[in-house]
Amino acid sequence: MSATSYDYAIIRVIPSLERGECLNVGVILFCRTRRFLGALIQVDQVRLRTIAPTLDIDALNEQLEHLSRVCHGDAESGPIGRLSQSERFHWLVAPRSTIIQTSPVHSGLCTSDPATTLHILMRKLVL
Repeated sequence: MSATSYDYAIIRVIPSLERGECLNVGVILFCRTRRFLGALIQVDQVRLRTIAPTLDIDALNEQLEHLSRVCHGDAESGPIGRLSQSERFHWLVAPRSTIIQTSPVHSGLCTSDPATTLHILMRKLVL
């Protein structure tokens, strides 16, 4: 299998924009040539509580679940979920001023399938 390029961004929770502290909670990966758009999300609640003891974790998880639904194009994700993979990826990584933000988009090459690469990035950058 030949190498193919992909773009990815880290999903971060930034509970206090003023303090700038963040916790990596997920990864979004887009591989146009393999028609793959995927996201993995896992919140380490213990670590999050240390930097944001009053944060509403349930509300945060709802918002993260919505991002996941948009990524996968689920019917419940609304009009954004019906966009093309490319358009959804760009919507997901667009700059925001909320507590859930993404890193700048980075590029890479994968020699395996993009889903495996997504899992590798998740272990390396989040877990």
